[in-house]
Amino acid sequence: MSDELTPETPETEATEETEPVKTRKNGLYPAVSDELAENMKSGWADTELHGLAPLPQAAHTAARRAALSARFPGERLVVPAGHLKTRANDTEYAFRAATEYAYLTGDQTQDGVLVLEPKTGEDGHDATVYLLPRSDRENGEFWLDGQGELWVGRRHSLAEAEQVLGLPAKDVRELAAALKEATGPVRAVRGYDAGIETALTDKVTAERDEELRVYLSEARLVKDEFEIAELQKACDITARGFEDVVKVLDKAEVTSERFIEGTFFLRARIEGNDIGYGSICAAGPHATTLHWVRNDGAVRSGELLLLDAGVETNELYTADVTRTLPISGTFSPLQRKIYDAVHAAQEAGIAAVKPGADFRDFHDAAQRVLTEHLVAWGLLGDLTVEKVLELGLQRRWTLHGTGHMLGMDVHDCAAARTETYVNGTLEPGMCLTVEPGLYFQTDDLTVPEEYRGIGVRIEDDILVTEDGNRNLSDKLPRGADEIETWMAGLKG
Repeated sequence: MSDELTPETPETEATEETEPVKTRKNGLYPAVSDELAENMKSGWADTELHGLAPLPQAAHTAARRAALSARFPGERLVVPAGHLKTRANDTEYAFRAATEYAYLTGDQTQDGVLVLEPKTGEDGHDATVYLLPRSDRENGEFWLDGQGELWVGRRHSLAEAEQVLGLPAKDVRELAAALKEATGPVRAVRGYDAGIETALTDKVTAERDEELRVYLSEARLVKDEFEIAELQKACDITARGFEDVVKVLDKAEVTSERFIEGTFFLRARIEGNDIGYGSICAAGPHATTLHWVRNDGAVRSGELLLLDAGVETNELYTADVTRTLPISGTFSPLQRKIYDAVHAAQEAGIAAVKPGADFRDFHDAAQRVLTEHLVAWGLLGDLTVEKVLELGLQRRWTLHGTGHMLGMDVHDCAAARTETYVNGTLEPGMCLTVEPGLYFQTDDLTVPEEYRGIGVRIEDDILVTEDGNRNLSDKLPRGADEIETWMAGLKG
């Protein structure tokens, strides 16, 4: 966004209609008269806000920045929020700030950049958040630019941002030039702001920047009390979203899986920020496709619905919950047999989540139970459970790992090192999913025909506590009898 805009030569012209026109200089729209430009400069009330309360997590973001400062002494650290992404032509996707930036600041505005500047002659850093200030009314930016406040709404002034975030705030449009002139070691989080990365060319290395990214991922492995409360909130809202879906299954049957998707999305937007990931609303054989997000299939009584969905809170923490529900409200004998096997595997997996346990333990426990059932059903010939596990043959039907870390990202801490995550040890404050499943594809000739097209997954969000674990999503039933009773009560 240019700070040299003038009404006579606007980068973005206004139309006589109600839509902003961005960077169009083809003569199709009327020019801005000098009189209108002058008129738009004045007559506006002072709307500066004072005495704003800090964000609820401000003390936590300060502690996170302090830990980051201690990890990289004497180095300038640059963490951008990212920019709007074009959806098509002159429309954009809804903005979602980079996780690393939001984790360290609590801010969610586009174009922001957090900079930790080493203090001169002493330890520690001075943290500054660089933001877009209020739209300039004198040069017409606020109404001539497609991202001006007249079009997209008011944003905080820098002074207001300082009150809310508990950080000094400066104009981000001055940052790239300042970074070009900066000296000394620099690290930056890459992939969100090409302009910042260009300004830091020859000052950073991929290896050093990767160390920063890995640190910020591993820092999120153990959640603080604010994060735990947000994850609980996300699970509670998600439970209400699942209840919403059960209440309208009859309407979904005469439309499609999209009715389910839309119903859950409504709850996510009413009580949260958004869905935390694309909802999987997989009815019938679609349940055997792990990431079925087309959600355009039929919903039929007598089949199962695999609903994998999670609400993201306004502070960007997401739930990740799956329930497999009989669309009619009652499991058939075969559906119940398969469901009970997955439920037993999940129970074993959850029991293995405790401080001091290896991260892989809950996966191994769940896989063993699933394998025991597959062998008992005669699907693996005369092989023993131990031999099947040794060869991994159960994976034809279990397919995926049994869980992952959860937090601001649905697959949180993804850049963490293998030794601290997958090969690591569970600690109090970690939050992870436990989600075993069995999936019998429609074209799988190795299983009886009646199994084909059935997919079952049960997923809950489990917090590691000092003495074991707590199921954050336990407001939703899991046992087959409990599921049927719950659905009957909601449909009643």
